[in-house]
Amino acid sequence: MPTISVTSQSVGDVTADVLVLPVLTGADGADASVPASPELSAAAVAIGATGSREQLHRLPALPALGLAGTGSVVLVGVGAPSLADASAEDLRRAYGAATRSLTGIASAAIAAPGADAASLAAAIEGAAIGAYSFIAHRSEASDPKPALAALEVLAGDVPEPEAAASASRAAVLAEAVAIARDLVNTPPNLLFPASFAVRAQELVADLPIEIEVLDETALLEGGYGGIMGVGQGSARPPRLVRLSYSPAASTQHVALVGKGITFDTGGISLKPGAGMDEMTSDMAGAATVLAATVAAARLGVETKVTTFLAIAENMPGGGAQRPGDVVTMRNGRTVEVLNTDAEGRMVMADALVDAVAAQPDLVMDVATLTGAAVVALGTRTAGVLGTEQGRSAVLEAAERTGEPFWPLPFPEELRATLNGRVADLRNIGERPGGALSAGVFLSEFVGETEWAHLDIAGPAFASSAAGYSGKGATGMSVRTVLQVIEDRAS
Repeated sequence: MPTISVTSQSVGDVTADVLVLPVLTGADGADASVPASPELSAAAVAIGATGSREQLHRLPALPALGLAGTGSVVLVGVGAPSLADASAEDLRRAYGAATRSLTGIASAAIAAPGADAASLAAAIEGAAIGAYSFIAHRSEASDPKPALAALEVLAGDVPEPEAAASASRAAVLAEAVAIARDLVNTPPNLLFPASFAVRAQELVADLPIEIEVLDETALLEGGYGGIMGVGQGSARPPRLVRLSYSPAASTQHVALVGKGITFDTGGISLKPGAGMDEMTSDMAGAATVLAATVAAARLGVETKVTTFLAIAENMPGGGAQRPGDVVTMRNGRTVEVLNTDAEGRMVMADALVDAVAAQPDLVMDVATLTGAAVVALGTRTAGVLGTEQGRSAVLEAAERTGEPFWPLPFPEELRATLNGRVADLRNIGERPGGALSAGVFLSEFVGETEWAHLDIAGPAFASSAAGYSGKGATGMSVRTVLQVIEDRAS
């Protein structure tokens, strides 16, 4: 992520390789315009800019434009006739699209002439999150282009200290999103249960977060049948990572659980080969809750957070569990494994038992849990299930962060489809309503605790770039989970 600084300089005085400015749509048939710059407004019209959402144009900063210290200017549409009419998410996506386009550029400045503090904060946040590029495994032969290195924010009409506070928060949010993206984008031969646990230890080393890692011996002794069953087909055994952030002034306690399947072949119930490479993203839930915990500590949020990363690799090795096996879960419940590709709910259930035992005020679990959620909601919207209060907490937070979530129900009739033939439960229900029955299964391990289940199977990994997210890992839901934690503090 870029270093972010704030300046009171004007658009004409700032020095940067690139300057990013908004383009407004024309009102009542008028031409598109750039706020406070007749010269740039004329240039925007000349090159066909309309101000539509995320429309990008880059042009040289010719002397006639009055941008002596700038090499070029990026004009980005915000989809509104004024900055006041643009939503916070429109501004995040617009400025994020602009910085995402600037890989290989050393420095850029962003300005939102006439914006109030809230609009400027949204623009900074989007720009910071959009400045991301994953090039860790590219050689010089492919000419890798790093993300934008430095971002300067023109405060404009916003008092500089207020703009600086927004920039500081944006830097933490962007770092958290980048943590999740980096973890998900890391190839599965390099990120496996043990190395994921090590990475978690490294990320919290300088923070007031305690961490404990349970290896396969501890998991076996502790009765974590779900995690051990999923991981037993891999040569790389599973892990359960527990993190605890306990600020002295906290009065609320949130427990987080993340699905951490570092690669999912489906096990014996093998997935089709096409698209299986994207199953490197099946640990996005664990990446999300780890990143949100790190961000909460960096921001000093006064909410206690206990986080569980349920990490395993689902492989069809000689020791893999079979359809028809029965496993005993952490709480003593028995489950018939009818489909080894329904593995996420098995590792999550064990971790949920521990999360509930910590007696939090709210449990949130995050998982790329079901393909059925993608069928129902598409690739950009996540589903949220749970208790009424838990679900509402997520939806209210998501409204502020701009991350799209949609509430899903718990139909009573689906519970009967999970009754086991020879055990207490089966790990799949009938095919219709698959995302819902997966949630119903998890609810059996939550009891009466306030709870929200976030199924991010669609938006966690993108096949095309949009707004502040490029191809691959998106980091979607990190900011919403963090916002829920912050809401509990207030």
